[in-house]
Amino acid sequence: MYFNVRVYGLLITDTKEVLISDEKTLNVSFTKFPGGGLEYGEGLIDALKREFMEECQLDIDIVRHIYTTDFYERSSFNDSQIISIYYQVTAKSPILFDIKTSPFDFSHEKQQEKMEVFRFMPIDILQEADLTFKTDQMAWHQFKKSAL
Repeated sequence: MYFNVRVYGLLITDTKEVLISDEKTLNVSFTKFPGGGLEYGEGLIDALKREFMEECQLDIDIVRHIYTTDFYERSSFNDSQIISIYYQVTAKSPILFDIKTSPFDFSHEKQQEKMEVFRFMPIDILQEADLTFKTDQMAWHQFKKSAL
């Protein structure tokens, strides 16, 4: 058993939309916030900025901390315990990556072991149940509660 530290960003636009990621890996499909795993020797902020650059080619700024996992969560992919940290972020550079409008629209993606596409959802429409993992659902709940 080991810990798996992950960091995610809630990218909120000026038009009150949030960026979400639809992914498919090993025949498992899920919807989550952009981000990923911390690499050894890396801080949370640097990891989140790296993940956004790798996944979206997007330079971001951190706005504020939203949520840190406060319950036991076992990884869906291995025997690790997940600890997830969520931040609200803003884009420092123009959004140039492909934005989908339908969930899991991999129609134009090169078929590979892991596929990932992005879409924006209005913050007043996105529901906790639209997100696959409990940690993302809790982070979204905290965000909505603090945004009131």
